[in-house]
Amino acid sequence: MAVTADLQKVLDKAYQDKTLEEILDAPVEALAGVSESGGKLIREALGVKTIGELGRNKYFRAAQALAALADAS
Repeated sequence: MAVTADLQKVLDKAYQDKTLEEILDAPVEALAGVSESGGKLIREALGVKTIGELGRNKYFRAAQALAALADAS
């Protein structure tokens, strides 16, 4: 099954034409709305440097699972 996503809504313009591997290796600041100072805070607080690390972070996964459960109720 093919999956599509509108990368213009979730990534800074410089990263919209990158491969998925390049996006996952990109700094969290490549996400639309995450500033350099926000990225620095994420790195300092959670030790997360890349989009891939952020997506696999146990705290973010737990929060996403809890939100999905609440939405399903």
